[in-house]
Amino acid sequence: MSHTPERKEKDCLNCGTIVQGYYCQNCGQQNVAPKETFWHMVTHFFYDITHFDSNFFHTVHHLVLKPGFLSKEYMLGRRASYLHPVKMYVFTSAIFFLLFFNFFSPGEDAITINTDKPFDAEQRAKYIVTLEKQLKKDTGNVEIKSRLVLIKDTTRPFTAEDIPGDGEWRNYISFTGTHYKSAKEYDSLQNAMPADKRDGWFKRRIVKKEISINLKYRNKPSEANKKFAESIFHKLPYMLFVSLPLFAFILKLVYIRRNKQFYFADHGVFTIHLYVFTFLLMLAVFSLNALEDVTGKGIFTLVNFILIFALFFYLYKAMRKFYGQRRAKTIFKFILVIIFSLIMMLILLLLFLFFSAITL
Repeated sequence: MSHTPERKEKDCLNCGTIVQGYYCQNCGQQNVAPKETFWHMVTHFFYDITHFDSNFFHTVHHLVLKPGFLSKEYMLGRRASYLHPVKMYVFTSAIFFLLFFNFFSPGEDAITINTDKPFDAEQRAKYIVTLEKQLKKDTGNVEIKSRLVLIKDTTRPFTAEDIPGDGEWRNYISFTGTHYKSAKEYDSLQNAMPADKRDGWFKRRIVKKEISINLKYRNKPSEANKKFAESIFHKLPYMLFVSLPLFAFILKLVYIRRNKQFYFADHGVFTIHLYVFTFLLMLAVFSLNALEDVTGKGIFTLVNFILIFALFFYLYKAMRKFYGQRRAKTIFKFILVIIFSLIMMLILLLLFLFFSAITL
């Protein structure tokens, strides 16, 4: 509560309503004098911070130790004693990603894909097939013949660096399964086709983006791999945020026969609390990983394994508490939620991989 003196006038300065108490019953603003001292501002600021902290730790206590309890309390309307779910999600996710990107994320060397790694037998076989197809089209090409000799010589290693930058194999990405050296070549081939056989607007955009990326990174695969990995890495917050309503939708489908009792917003609150718990758990996992790196103690790996298992156990207990169904039915629906959520995350991952590639 503010220590600023209460106004004698009863008209709210914010909305004009006649105030019947210390707070306006219409907008909630305190009916206090608008002029305040610097000391009042400082004390009010620290009060808000400590009030937020006490609410936060009180809420976290129940969140961690009582799975599903906070979501149930929110659904029943008992909310004043706890931090709002959305505010809690914003706060914990901000702290999580701030620490994750600055302290727990892999360094530049860790996310750089090694292009000097020798081809294995399968990769050699695929590249031999590619070269042989090229040789059939151009039987007199000495360069292709020399590369065939090189790749077939198993006594020496063969890496991506041994492939010339102007060859078909060296294209960095190809979502459409096509390989063009330039946009001019692609346009020329498209214009030579009948109108009904040409690529549509969307495919033309994708193909030209592929050509642009391949031309940009044709002789710099290491740089392309690094930028691609960094792009995926920094899109993780967006991926998690997009997955939140999708996970709530999965819960809605699994509990579709109880739509009258649980609205989509209820499933959303349950999901937010689950994600907040996941953020806190992952912070503990990353911290233990850091301790293992410093101390070299293998015990932290075992503890992390137990913590990851605890996330699944937590989800089951939260579902049982929040939705109030029998153990057997909850286990069955828990398995459905896990399967559907894994499929959802796989689809999201593929989409984000695609967008990361085309934004290189």
